[in-house]
Amino acid sequence: MATILALTTLWTLVVAGVGAAVLWRFRRRSLRVTMIVVALAPMVAALAAVLQSVRAMFISQHDSWVVLWTLAFAALLGLLMSVLLGQWISTGSRDVGRRLRHLGTSYEEPEIAGGAVPAELAELTDELEMTRKKLAASHERERALETSRRELVAFMSHDLRTPLAGLRAVSEGLEDGVIDDVPGALRQMRSTVDRMTGLVDDLFELSRLSAAPPPRRRSAVSLRELAEDVAGENNEHARAEGVQLSVSTPDGDDRLAVQGDPDELTRAVTNLVGNAIRHTAPGGTVTLAVDRETDGRVRLAVTDGCGGIPADDLERVFDVGWRGDEQRTPETAAASSGGGLGLAIARGVVESHDGKIAVSNVDGGCAFEIDLPPVHS
Repeated sequence: MATILALTTLWTLVVAGVGAAVLWRFRRRSLRVTMIVVALAPMVAALAAVLQSVRAMFISQHDSWVVLWTLAFAALLGLLMSVLLGQWISTGSRDVGRRLRHLGTSYEEPEIAGGAVPAELAELTDELEMTRKKLAASHERERALETSRRELVAFMSHDLRTPLAGLRAVSEGLEDGVIDDVPGALRQMRSTVDRMTGLVDDLFELSRLSAAPPPRRRSAVSLRELAEDVAGENNEHARAEGVQLSVSTPDGDDRLAVQGDPDELTRAVTNLVGNAIRHTAPGGTVTLAVDRETDGRVRLAVTDGCGGIPADDLERVFDVGWRGDEQRTPETAAASSGGGLGLAIARGVVESHDGKIAVSNVDGGCAFEIDLPPVHS
């Protein structure tokens, strides 16, 4: 008995050593090959040990063949299963490698690898797919920002070149003495300079909002009072355009306060109201409404009578340089708010206050809504 155990152990160690050497030799080969070696090594060891035991115990030849055939079929089954498992793992590994190679360079939906893969590889594949989608979304945002930047440069170049040409013409006329109304020409020059100053101020404000914001000292701001102040400041503008400007606030003493910078919030709301007045036809109404939502957040809405915004442009309304006007004449440039920067500045201000801004079409016009968190008690 001891001799049989010793021989069995010896054969097992010999086969294990040979299998380890073969496995080391093929360590850089396909995972399928290494799995076949791993499956064959114990089967060969078992066959060798059983064969040695059969000979030592003088089992009949018939019984020996039965045992050996049984082990052979078991070894064949193990080999087939190892090949199948190796195929699954190889397919999943190739799919993961292909996704990694294209990660960051291709944003198209990849082809799904056929066949089943182990759960670990499937989880890794899902993570890579999520990363691809995030990179694709980031790539689209980058392309949109680059497009907006180019449009902004083109728009601002036009908006600055036009008044500069006017200033040059007026100054040359004054220098040549061909302008009789000198005070009127000077007033025109001052108005043009003020408009250019507004464009530069909007560019500075937009760049400040785009950069990492420095810590600001914020306080409780009543949106009710802010809306009333903005409406009062824009009443003359609305009257000149033939537009009625109204303010709607809930009854009671609720100040509808939020935590923020009053100057920045005033500028954001002023941009929305000025934009609504410019795009509302004479005889129309612009409504400035402030109320509190059920979750406690404060909502400010500016509704105009512009006739609505095309569905394709709704997502671009807050892009830098976007304008609803197709024509870019000096008159429309003068009437615009900083070359299409007003709504972009409004979005930057609202988002810097942890709020949200959105636009939607309503009956006869559109509504710009600002949603801000309330003051924490």
